[in-house]
Amino acid sequence: MCTSIYQVTLDHTHLLARTMDWPVLAVSPLFVPRHFKWATAFDHRVYENKYALVGGGSLGATRIDVSDGVNEWGLMAQKLTFDNGAHYQDARRSDKVQLAAYEFIFWVLGNFRSVQDLVDHLGEVELMSEKNSDTKYGKPELHFALADRTGRIVVVEPSQTPLRVIENPLGVVTNSPDFDRQLAQMERYVNFTPAFKAGKVPLNTPRVTTGHLSGKTNPPGYYSPGARFIRAAYLKERADVPTDEVTGLTSEWHLLDSVTVPQNSRHQRTYSVYRAVTVAESRSYYFQSYHRGDITKLQLTDDMLDWTQPKAYHVPDRLTVREVK
Repeated sequence: MCTSIYQVTLDHTHLLARTMDWPVLAVSPLFVPRHFKWATAFDHRVYENKYALVGGGSLGATRIDVSDGVNEWGLMAQKLTFDNGAHYQDARRSDKVQLAAYEFIFWVLGNFRSVQDLVDHLGEVELMSEKNSDTKYGKPELHFALADRTGRIVVVEPSQTPLRVIENPLGVVTNSPDFDRQLAQMERYVNFTPAFKAGKVPLNTPRVTTGHLSGKTNPPGYYSPGARFIRAAYLKERADVPTDEVTGLTSEWHLLDSVTVPQNSRHQRTYSVYRAVTVAESRSYYFQSYHRGDITKLQLTDDMLDWTQPKAYHVPDRLTVREVK
């Protein structure tokens, strides 16, 4: 379970936030340089990324696993759990980039400048089952949220081949496989604008509902994917539109509060092990693990574009308190 919330500020700063709901924390802030070479888990074919990135993930002896981040061009991406909606390919093909689903975000951030750049090349990639893979990695059920500096926000689903791209001006994603049905359910809680209903929302439109709530139902309070989708979208549409990165970050953090799953080991394994916000314009990654009270910022600066080695930043997952006297 995860929730993604996108916002655009009045000065056209673009922020993509998320909760990561998982049984254990296995992610920390990291940097990956330009020209980084890596081999896929599926067939060990070696690729070389073009672009540097910062985000959340893990550095291992044989792989880098990135869950979310932003690259040097301001392209932002996240992977989220996708409940029984993924359809992966089996057959090896030398004319395709064939990846395990969890590698898709790393490939995207390392090789594309914008959402449109990726869309133009989406037919080149296939997400693969482990039937004929070199490495066994199960069946990670994933879909993906992507946004960039133009204000375009999309969902990429492995529900078909080539991968399906869904325009998402509402800017909220959870885990259910039927995105259109989630949008239809929202009509019980809000009134969408005529432009949204017609599929003609201009880029950088901060709200896609009218604000008129008379006769509408109040959003649910539980933590199912559908309930989190409704609650996040409802509160995002009602909140003030942020003015800049600072107010945007504050807004995103409070919106994430509404969908942050508390630790409840007696009843479920997963909880919101971390929250993160990426910012396209400043190429910043903000990270907060479950037990911490403060936020860690990692910014991809111009100086870092000359770095040649990846780096992970250990952030202890324990409460930090500032005492004043």
